[in-house]
Amino acid sequence: MPESTAPPPQQPWENNWTPDTSRVPGTRRLWLAGALALATVVACVTAVAVMETHPDDMSPKSAAPTDGATIPGLISFASPSATGTTTPPGKSSLSSAQPSRTASGKPSPTHSAPPESPAPGATSSNAPKPPTSSDTWRFVRSVNYPDRYWRVSDGQVTLDTVSSSSARQDATLKLVKGLADASCYSFVTADGDYLRHREFVLRAEGHDGSGLFRQDATFCPRSLGHSDAIALESVNYPGRFLRHRDFRLRLDPFQQDGQYYADAAFRLVTDVTETGSDHGYGYGSGPRR
Repeated sequence: MPESTAPPPQQPWENNWTPDTSRVPGTRRLWLAGALALATVVACVTAVAVMETHPDDMSPKSAAPTDGATIPGLISFASPSATGTTTPPGKSSLSSAQPSRTASGKPSPTHSAPPESPAPGATSSNAPKPPTSSDTWRFVRSVNYPDRYWRVSDGQVTLDTVSSSSARQDATLKLVKGLADASCYSFVTADGDYLRHREFVLRAEGHDGSGLFRQDATFCPRSLGHSDAIALESVNYPGRFLRHRDFRLRLDPFQQDGQYYADAAFRLVTDVTETGSDHGYGYGSGPRR
């Protein structure tokens, strides 16, 4: 018996069918996409209108903080003082401070905030007086290292012992009226150079006649809370004092730290064998004008 086979499927054009060309393919999808986009825009506009109409519902009910108040959870910073230290243009900034040497067996006291930096030339009755003679030779001795003095070698100023005639000559300084302020001090070496700070390091250089040099070479004495010890403040960087760090003389910002007070305290003596009447660390509340 012969096998029956299904007739082959007919193609559309074999039964007179023609495609519908009156409708662009994908029209329904385009309409759906457009409707969805329109709904999204309407929702956004509605949300914006609601927020603008009811701003109080979107913001905290607490009152704004008054002057000086802080908001919990936020880090607050103190307002800058009108007498704070300002670095003039063209000066390089100080690098981060390194731990300073400490005097063996000496306690580090606590101190209060530093005094406001005065205008150049401002002094008080209890402040150290400027030299009255242009030929006043002195040695500058450290308070917390009483066997060490300022010593100039190869243009660098260090805190060193004086155990020879050449070292004594290197440590001998002429105390003169300040080049930029007559009520302050300038220091002259035996070779005629001046001590000035440059890049916040004290060094000996020849006077170049500039106003910047005169300011860099002028330091104002500030009285400390014990006998005849002083701190030396820069005239053009108020708030920075000369202090020794790693036995080098630097110009560092004031710090509320006992070690800073000890490193910034010096005595002007007439001989390397002199000893002060106060060997302790009773610095009171800091340098006084």
